[in-house]
Amino acid sequence: EAHRILVWIYGDYVLSETTCRGWFRRFKNDDFDVEDKERSGAPKKFEDEDLEALVDEDPCQTQNELAESLGVDHTTVAKHLKALEMIQKQ
Repeated sequence: EAHRILVWIYGDYVLSETTCRGWFRRFKNDDFDVEDKERSGAPKKFEDEDLEALVDEDPCQTQNELAESLGVDHTTVAKHLKALEMIQKQ
């Protein structure tokens, strides 16, 4: 219900229903911190700003060249480019 109201008020620029449910679960347990908790797993290898800077420096680079510069697999670069709504040749 709360998520539906948030969507009605803020439109498409609102948190997901899953996130909303998670927050309410935390609130119910007296945890009012809405920041993400630390998770296990590999740390992020680079920031989106690093990728954007490389693309700005030379927009003609391939995904493989960008990946080599960042020290990651080209599929990682492809995922980030898609998330950033940037188009690069492969």
